[in-house]
Amino acid sequence: MRIIKVKNKAEGSKAAFKILQEEIEPGAKTLGLATGSTPLELYKEMRESDLDFSDMVSINLDEYVGLSADDKQSYAYFMKQNLFAAKPFKKTYLPNGCAVDLAKETARYDQIIAKHPIDLQILGIGRNAHIGFNEPGTAFSSQTHLVDLTPSTITANSRFFEKAEDVPKQAISMGLASIMSAKMILLLAFGEEKADAVSAMVHGPVTEEIPASILQTHPNVILIVDEKAGAGI
Repeated sequence: MRIIKVKNKAEGSKAAFKILQEEIEPGAKTLGLATGSTPLELYKEMRESDLDFSDMVSINLDEYVGLSADDKQSYAYFMKQNLFAAKPFKKTYLPNGCAVDLAKETARYDQIIAKHPIDLQILGIGRNAHIGFNEPGTAFSSQTHLVDLTPSTITANSRFFEKAEDVPKQAISMGLASIMSAKMILLLAFGEEKADAVSAMVHGPVTEEIPASILQTHPNVILIVDEKAGAGI
């Protein structure tokens, strides 16, 4: 695992963009993308760049169950607003959270990942070291699956919704094996609230109780952390 320490999120996002650019230039075709606040400045760098993504494919980590693509709280809407509207891709994939048969939807998404092997996967990390919606206890062998969101995740997400009952209770997420299939993984972590998770990911035992610890076994991981997130490594 290669670790890059930076002063702040802005510097880290620029470093991440440079790595992404270096991967695209020799021919990377498929990007694995994340949502949330962590990659926002990276997506800004991408929007304002002269890079052309029109011959590339993107595959997102996850989506809420029950939210349509035009719902302002959906990850499909997030990606459109923060990247796709300004930088169209050849094809963009997100799980369909409104699928009638969710088991078929997860199987369909695994087929998409198999058909479009991910060259570079962008990740953030949760305070409990989750990646995607893979919470502690998720099997390392997991592929795309339906997730019952934990109370802590539901509470954390409630700030984005007008009423507590509107917060989704489930999501579709790439599994840990799905994430590990990427040829290269770039994980960004900023802020002191991520310090314990980053330390556990890097120095802790490789255990399903620390989902991100599986990255210790991947041959090509780059971790970009600011001073606060990287305080324990």
